[in-house]
Amino acid sequence: FFSEMSVYSQHDHRPRTPWCAPIKYVKHGSVSCSAPTGQQHKNVMGTRCKIRCKQGYETQSSEVVCMASRRWSSNYACQEVRCPKLNMPVNGGYKCSDGSYFNSRCEFFCAPGFGLKGQKTTTCQHNKAWSAGVPTCVDMDPPKIKCPNLKDKWAEPGKLTARVTWDTPEGVDTADGILTDVVLKGKPSKSNFPEGLHKLSYTVFDRAGNKGSCRFTVRVRVRRCSQLFAPDNGYMNCDSDGDNYGATCSFKCTGGHELSGSAARVCQYGLTWSGTETKCSPMNINVGVRTAAALLDQFYEKRRLLIISAPTAANHNYRFQMTNLQHAQCGLDLRHVTVIEVVGTYPAQIGRIRHTVLPPGLALQLRLLLRISQRSFQMVLVDKQGTDKQRYPFPITAAELFTTIDTFPLRKDEMVLQQEAGQTCHS
Repeated sequence: FFSEMSVYSQHDHRPRTPWCAPIKYVKHGSVSCSAPTGQQHKNVMGTRCKIRCKQGYETQSSEVVCMASRRWSSNYACQEVRCPKLNMPVNGGYKCSDGSYFNSRCEFFCAPGFGLKGQKTTTCQHNKAWSAGVPTCVDMDPPKIKCPNLKDKWAEPGKLTARVTWDTPEGVDTADGILTDVVLKGKPSKSNFPEGLHKLSYTVFDRAGNKGSCRFTVRVRVRRCSQLFAPDNGYMNCDSDGDNYGATCSFKCTGGHELSGSAARVCQYGLTWSGTETKCSPMNINVGVRTAAALLDQFYEKRRLLIISAPTAANHNYRFQMTNLQHAQCGLDLRHVTVIEVVGTYPAQIGRIRHTVLPPGLALQLRLLLRISQRSFQMVLVDKQGTDKQRYPFPITAAELFTTIDTFPLRKDEMVLQQEAGQTCHS
């Protein structure tokens, strides 16, 4: 009761003694108070206290007043400054040392495949602002693509190409996984590739336009045999590339030559030629046959025949004709012509093919078979099919004879072959 009474004087009802809880100390700050009438007590009603906070701290109001309710007008504690909550970067995040409080340092990071664009860190400042804005996470990693690894491919038999197949590779993106189409530069899979080395590449883009690519090669090899050559006095014709696996070379001999060995040879898998070596040997005419037909059969499809018949060796036409042909031996060979002479009258008639003499009986049969008179000069041209093509009752020049033979259908093909082989007569 005494202490309560002592608060007021007998005459005066104004407070003289402390009223609000004294503010002696403010954590993280400082205080200075002044009483209204300069009393020593700094907590009487009406006392004003100025609050100052350290940097990084703030108070609700910088001045508080002791009120009649015995309370200070507002909270005077110094509280740590707080910055607004940071936004999360898209495709990324952040870690902070002290949340959103003053001096908290936040570090940003991005998801795999994305790169940081902007400041990597930001700090909460005393003015409640972050030192740097939120960065963005940009897709910077190029997508990856792995090309096929292909073994060398061998061409198929008879071909100079190989069909090469592979699976289209898929690209992988570390960021959002969304890729454009895979683009191939070069021939597509399942194509036929020619012999040699072919360079190809695949390219893929991600949504951000980053590019990933890879390269690979396709090598096509052709199995080849050693090169073949046309035999002497013969021709060779090969299909495909002439020496590759599966290629076939066929051979023909020039007129008057017979083929021995293989008429056709194939390049085999083991890179050797099938068959045996092809040769063209001069025709061996057998004059020991019984009939004229058997003699002529030997020339069938090989040689043309020019049969010159005269009653005597002194016959003027015969001598003129033989002299004329003597200088034309090359032209005769070129046109596959064999000359058979039958001279004299039975039984004293003689037949001969160059230096080979025919028996009299065979010479007679030849005249009978071809219906040639033995009384006058006559010449018969027989083609390779054994057909009696032309008869001459008088001598002709070699040039005239050759002009006639050169119109035969078969001769045109021969001329092409001879031209390719460089066979000509210069005389």
